Amino acid sequence: MKSLLFLFALITTTLFANAEPSVIALWPEGVPSAKPSGYGDEKRSLGHIANVSEPTLTVYAPAVDRPNGSAMIICPGGGYVNLATEREGVQYANWLSTLGVTSFVLKYRMKEFGHPAPLQDILRAIRLVRSRAAEFKINPDRIGVMGSSAGGHLAASAGTLFDHPAGKTGGVLDAVSARPDFLMLMYPVISMEDPVAHAGSRKALIGANPSPELLKLMSLEKQVTAATPPTLIIHTQEDKSVPIENSILFFQALTRAHVPAEFYAFEHGAHGMGMRDGLGTASEWPKRAEEWLRNRGLLNNSVKP
Repeated sequence: MKSLLFLFALITTTLFANAEPSVIALWPEGVPSAKPSGYGDEKRSLGHIANVSEPTLTVYAPAVDRPNGSAMIICPGGGYVNLATEREGVQYANWLSTLGVTSFVLKYRMKEFGHPAPLQDILRAIRLVRSRAAEFKINPDRIGVMGSSAGGHLAASAGTLFDHPAGKTGGVLDAVSARPDFLMLMYPVISMEDPVAHAGSRKALIGANPSPELLKLMSLEKQVTAATPPTLIIHTQEDKSVPIENSILFFQALTRAHVPAEFYAFEHGAHGMGMRDGLGTASEWPKRAEEWLRNRGLLNNSVKP
């Protein structure tokens, strides 16, 4: 029996073993609006990162037996103040790996830079991944963005402002499309307007006294068009940090624009639930997400031999 268990463990380990994640600099030619030397070191603690000045993508290859050509760029949340990279980055990447999806966890700039730095980072990430699709063995037409909380705002920004001038820097990669092919939004910040805005995210991104024009631009329910990609939204009634009305407003805007969308509004689960067990049906959201991805054909094999 012990021999059989050892053999099973060996097979399982081999089946799901991936290469060590690799890290790619997002702006090797120089970060736009880079801070001067002495700006301060990046801060890391308990699965979080703060004070980011050098954005990167960490690449997580899919399980070795099942790459399907789909890719997901993951934006961890943290109120545009820090990044919950373990709970809302690495954890999601490992799950997506079992579905055959290549994942890229984005480490993006936040309050130290403010708008438009995070938008530039996510759009640059999409352009970079799409331009190197052959290298990553992915389909350039199957690149999604997933985000949680403020990372959900950034993901939704990519889905609505992908061609906005503020997201361009004059680099060669600006010529590559930055439109995601699909979005997955986890308890996202969407609106910057009261009464549903998350005040902390708003202040960190656009300051304490933004202009009416900037407030409207970054209230993403107002930026949805027919070109916004198909979207899956997951939120809970128990979320006391980012009201579920954020997701409702975005879903309504998607519906008005005739954008394919699904919205799961669960009863239980506090903000930042990640993939936690014990939250009733809310803990089953990965199954619903897998069904959505599968029904859209995003888990079918599109890898060329």
